[in-house]
Amino acid sequence: MAPVLEKKLLGAAGAGDTMENNNEDEEGQNLWTSILSEVSTRSSSKLPSGKNILIFGEDGSGKTTLVGKLQGADHNKKGRGLEYLYLNVHDEDRDDLTRCNVWILDGDLYHKGLLKFAVSAESLGDSLAVFVADMSHPWSIMESLQKWASVLRDHLDKLKIPPEEMREMEQKMVKAFQEYSEPEDANSSSPQRRALPPGGDDEGVVLPLGDNTLTHNLGIPVLVVCTKCDAVSVLEKEHDFREEHFDFIQSHIRRFCLQYGAGLIYTSVKEEKNLDLLYKYIVHKLYDFQFTTPALVVEKDAVFIPSGWDNEKKIGILHENLSTVGPEDPFEDFIVKPPVRKLVHDKEVNAEDEQVFLMKQQSLLAKQPATPTRGASESPGRTASSSPRPSGRAPTNVASVSPMTAVKKPDPNMKGAAANEGVLANFFNSLLSKKTGSPGSPGSTTGSPGTPVQTSAKKTGQKPGLTDVQAELDRMTRRPDAMVTADNTPPPTENEA
Repeated sequence: MAPVLEKKLLGAAGAGDTMENNNEDEEGQNLWTSILSEVSTRSSSKLPSGKNILIFGEDGSGKTTLVGKLQGADHNKKGRGLEYLYLNVHDEDRDDLTRCNVWILDGDLYHKGLLKFAVSAESLGDSLAVFVADMSHPWSIMESLQKWASVLRDHLDKLKIPPEEMREMEQKMVKAFQEYSEPEDANSSSPQRRALPPGGDDEGVVLPLGDNTLTHNLGIPVLVVCTKCDAVSVLEKEHDFREEHFDFIQSHIRRFCLQYGAGLIYTSVKEEKNLDLLYKYIVHKLYDFQFTTPALVVEKDAVFIPSGWDNEKKIGILHENLSTVGPEDPFEDFIVKPPVRKLVHDKEVNAEDEQVFLMKQQSLLAKQPATPTRGASESPGRTASSSPRPSGRAPTNVASVSPMTAVKKPDPNMKGAAANEGVLANFFNSLLSKKTGSPGSPGSTTGSPGTPVQTSAKKTGQKPGLTDVQAELDRMTRRPDAMVTADNTPPPTENEA
């Protein structure tokens, strides 16, 4: 009996150990199951990777600078062709971090073919398109927006996405636009995550789209960013922009945004205006983070309009302030580009080497024929006899003894001196040409009886030329008040004579 009892007791003890081992195995399996379920839950709640931001805009509009500010890195490195940057996206609630790819296309249309490396048919659904407009050059905003939107549409057409997938993406955009509601401050445990629509998908009442809303549906979110909005004050001072101009610009931009279902935001890197708001809105559209900022339309240089908020009626409020222009007038007719001030010296002129210049002048002088020096005989105004006196006016005997024949010929190189000497020679020769002994001549005078009368030069034996010249010079230099005789008696009058 004893051995049988021992066997029974041992059998009962062995069965108890087996049951304990089975319980431990079940607990271990439950632990692994809970760990796997927790890991799978965390992996599903992680921030998705592979999100893309496609940025388009003109050269100099501030695309790279804007992304650098959002990135928190101030760098002046500019790319060429297709530039790649990234944004760090942090989920504070789950302590998760991921990177968002940023592709910046060059402002030259020559590089638009590089878009195939930035976005493909598979990654299009995880992309956001950003059109950058430069507010410091408002006259080119609409042309730039239309150009880059056309570039993106052409690229999407080349991707050859199946019509069913493209239609599904477009419907998703329409639904997101229609279901927009004014955000409210949420105090949930997950402040960054967007809450699900209350009551499911079927309870929300959606309004139909307007006539000009989402007429150019790209199937992806679109955002229009106006940079350099600090230039508003400069436009007012230098180009005489008024409130009407800025309302007109905003009206055209908002109507463009309606066509693409895009959001609109005005930024300024210089004044750090709306940069944080831009970052929050981007992560809201790509990662469904909660967004609590309503539309801002009060300040003309800090406008923010989320996608789905705007409509034609709200844009019409801006039209009430337009007095000198209509809302449908062409954009370029009212926002006119100022004339370009051309500089006087457009190109830099390089001075020619001194020796080269002198050699050229030497060669030109060598090619020219030698010009003989003009002599006294070739002087204009002179006769063949080189005499300054006109021929045939004076007696030959006077000319032969005239001291003016000894006057030197003027130097042709001394123009002023020659002219003066010629005038004096003509003057004195005219005096000598007068007949001596005439009543009006200096050589014959009449006087009272007893006064010796001067006869001709031949009778006195004096040289007629010197006598006449000396008398004429005395008459010219004599003052009128000195025409009295030595004994202070006035000269005889004509009757007395």
